Amino acid sequence: MWIMFAFLSALFAALTSIFAKIGIENINSNLATAIRTVVVLIMAWLMVFFTGQQSGLNHLTQKNWIFLVISGICTGLSWLCYYKALQIGEVIKVVSIDKFSIVLTMILSFLILKEIITLKMFLGIILITFGTLILIF
Repeated sequence: MWIMFAFLSALFAALTSIFAKIGIENINSNLATAIRTVVVLIMAWLMVFFTGQQSGLNHLTQKNWIFLVISGICTGLSWLCYYKALQIGEVIKVVSIDKFSIVLTMILSFLILKEIITLKMFLGIILITFGTLILIF
């Protein structure tokens, strides 16, 4: 059961990065962080006001709001799955699978954001995948 939660944690962590990338288009990244991060909400809003970026609120589009909210939901789901996996599984195995989000993020950035995967990145994906499998089995 812990494997499922650890893989879900990796998937949601990867989706967090993808949706945040889409959501921060044409807005200040501090403002985007404040919107999508529930746990550090107070600190993020303080940073927005401290840097004088609060005027960026007037420039948020519906697309910005939608993808920042989705990114925040993915963050929450990732954390919930991660802590559940940690509760019932071995830390080294859970963390290994959680960090597999690097591979998922690269694949999703290629599929969703149309980013280029170079030969070096492809080899990294293969090595991280095999490394993860070696650590968990």
